[in-house]
Amino acid sequence: MKIIIFGATEVGCLLATEFFEDHDITIIDKEENDNEEFSKLDISFVHGNACDMNVLKQADIYNADIFIACTPIDEANIVACLSAKKVGGIRTLCFVSKEEYKNTLYFEKNNGVCGDFFIDYIIWPEELLTQEIFRIVTVAQALDVENFADGRARLLEYKISEHLPIVGKKIRECNFTNDTLVVGITRGGELFIPNGETVLQADDKLIFMGTAHSLDILAGTFFHEKEYVKSVAIIGGGNVGLMLAKNLETLRIKTKIIEKSYERCQLLSQELSNTLVINGDGTNLQLLNEESLEESDVVISVTNNDERNLLCSLLAKQLGVKRVISRVSKVLNIPLFEKVGIDIAISPKNSAINEVRNDLAENDVDILATVEQGQAELLEIIVKPEFDGKRIMDLKIPVPAIIGIIQRHNKVIIPKGNVDIRTDDVLITFVKSEDANAVKDCFKVK
Repeated sequence: MKIIIFGATEVGCLLATEFFEDHDITIIDKEENDNEEFSKLDISFVHGNACDMNVLKQADIYNADIFIACTPIDEANIVACLSAKKVGGIRTLCFVSKEEYKNTLYFEKNNGVCGDFFIDYIIWPEELLTQEIFRIVTVAQALDVENFADGRARLLEYKISEHLPIVGKKIRECNFTNDTLVVGITRGGELFIPNGETVLQADDKLIFMGTAHSLDILAGTFFHEKEYVKSVAIIGGGNVGLMLAKNLETLRIKTKIIEKSYERCQLLSQELSNTLVINGDGTNLQLLNEESLEESDVVISVTNNDERNLLCSLLAKQLGVKRVISRVSKVLNIPLFEKVGIDIAISPKNSAINEVRNDLAENDVDILATVEQGQAELLEIIVKPEFDGKRIMDLKIPVPAIIGIIQRHNKVIIPKGNVDIRTDDVLITFVKSEDANAVKDCFKVK
């Protein structure tokens, strides 16, 4: 597949790094943005502005399959995508930073205002980040949450504290709940696919897949999640903070926002009906003490500055907050945040790249999500007639992988090795990213 990326930004570099091994990648941007990071990759670089038809032609737009615009300038991304659509008629993905652009572009596409002259997919990273944080917040103690089959099945990730009785036990000895599978473990920053003989260690991050009901029981039994999240404090009242507060209000979770700008506080007060808006600096320890931040079940720092988010998060941990989530603008900073004790560090850019990865996936093998900063993938595989009636244990998948969920019509099955698969079953499969292609090939008709 030939992919043209407009924007030698961090997102552009991450996308190029992600896809250059399997796809033909061309980057378009100014000459001064052609840095050494791109020179390490087997890609083409065209100097110029993708809003210019001649530059698009120089990038061979006529033979391209996908055009992605991810510069910091929304207007340039929109014009470039529309130009690429007009010249090449290819699929276009446009990054925007403003809600009004996203809403307008979706309206025009869905109402046929522009006919065939539209952008296929509009990506607003802050919205994706908000959705991801909201999923995590609503499941107490979870490090990651993904929902499948209209919420009837889930992926949950938990960290094993040293006092839990499962430390030192083999997985098969833990007696985890029925309809639950341990599909992955991250140990020392490295993810692997376990088996029943794997011995669990303190600080392991366990990734479970199962039915929503069984995982609720699992959480209450093994991870002491007997209470729901009742109170949340948000530091930063920007777009993400506002959207999060609105979502939390729908669940009647007690929410407060600490925002430094008085003018922004006024707007927040108008937009939110059941959220306490506090005008103050989230790095002010005295203010955090006065507002009893330590009583919050979760503290979320989502300012647009990594250093400020790190400081706010560390102060929250110092005050005794059990669960702290922090926004990280620079993807490379995520390991630093986790190393100093921040429970969950999430980047809007990572969330957006996951969306692009999903969009580029083949029709019959769809990437539903990635886990642990892209170390593993959840593949959605539709069973073809040639595999009808085969048992899972007989599939001879050449790499470590676990089929965690089978969706059969309206039924959700958490399978064991002796379960038969049927035509049109949807197999949600957990695999390390480096082995994903081998799993896809296994289910292709020879």
